[in-house]
Amino acid sequence: MDFSLFYFAEDSAPAAGGGRYELLIEGARFADRNGFRAVWTPERHFHAFGGLYPNPAVLGAAVATVTEHVSIRAGSVVSPLHHPVRIAEEWAVVDNLSGGRAGVSFASGWHPVDFALSSTSFADRKAVMWESVEQVRTLWRGGCQQVKDGNGREAAVRVFPPPVQRELPVWITSGGEPETFRTAARVRAGVLTHLLHQDIPELAEKIAEYRRLAREAHEGWTGHVVLMLHTCLGADRREVRERVRAPMHTYLRSSIGLIARSFATTDPDFRLESLDDEDIDFIVARSFDTYFDERGLFGTVEEAARTVARLRAIGVDEIACLIDFGVATQTVLSRLPYINELREACARNREVDQA
Repeated sequence: MDFSLFYFAEDSAPAAGGGRYELLIEGARFADRNGFRAVWTPERHFHAFGGLYPNPAVLGAAVATVTEHVSIRAGSVVSPLHHPVRIAEEWAVVDNLSGGRAGVSFASGWHPVDFALSSTSFADRKAVMWESVEQVRTLWRGGCQQVKDGNGREAAVRVFPPPVQRELPVWITSGGEPETFRTAARVRAGVLTHLLHQDIPELAEKIAEYRRLAREAHEGWTGHVVLMLHTCLGADRREVRERVRAPMHTYLRSSIGLIARSFATTDPDFRLESLDDEDIDFIVARSFDTYFDERGLFGTVEEAARTVARLRAIGVDEIACLIDFGVATQTVLSRLPYINELREACARNREVDQA
């Protein structure tokens, strides 16, 4: 199992200490020194929930300048909001700054208001995303894109600077839709997913089908599955629970719209606008318990190792540890050695199994 760091901060509080990006930069440095696979940054607009990351390429470029080994990945680029040439250009810059460590997970978008940045219709976003994946790949390989210039004439453009990597590592971001897994397999893309709207047995079924389709379509290639999990480890489970409870409640409340989607899947009559504060408090408390006990990496290293073993058994290749959900920056940084201890323990177990 590979381990990465994933960022999707709630940013309603004023910056303190080293500033809003201290956790990103210092976390990336830690990951780079300690053999983590990647650092992931998302794309989010117009909201405190995730709003620290309006452009993952900009943050990826910053990470590239302070690291030497760790991969630098978008988790995700909302490709319908951008011209494919622009995506390829920006990530070619990151690839050059990092010496060939860039990678991109493509997403279709979740919020209609984000599409104020694009001429793409929200209803067409999935089809546009799949088109952009292949367009960016073609540009990355040195191919041309047909465009219209400012005079309305046809022109062929290519990307500069040329990227370092011949092929761009590509994933597709999925909230759990089975068709997204299937199509990702067919187009030879990895999958970046989470447990917000699916549980582990459901994910296991999707991964199994994804692997089968990938092997059939690409002569034995089996794909790559990354699972994002909220993560905080320590020496005592109860201490960790109390440490993350208040920040996680605030974080979950700020993302109540996403939580509500989970409830709506089991109750079609559920309506977010009908909830009062007491209802929201109940939903947040219930969601916290679910995340802490079933859908995250919380507690001790030994407890987390059992979760990792379960995820490896269903075919997860990499855990992207979401570490910035409101816990104080210095506290999070002080807990990173526990995640590294988990990573090292899993690596030792793999060596024993292979022997």
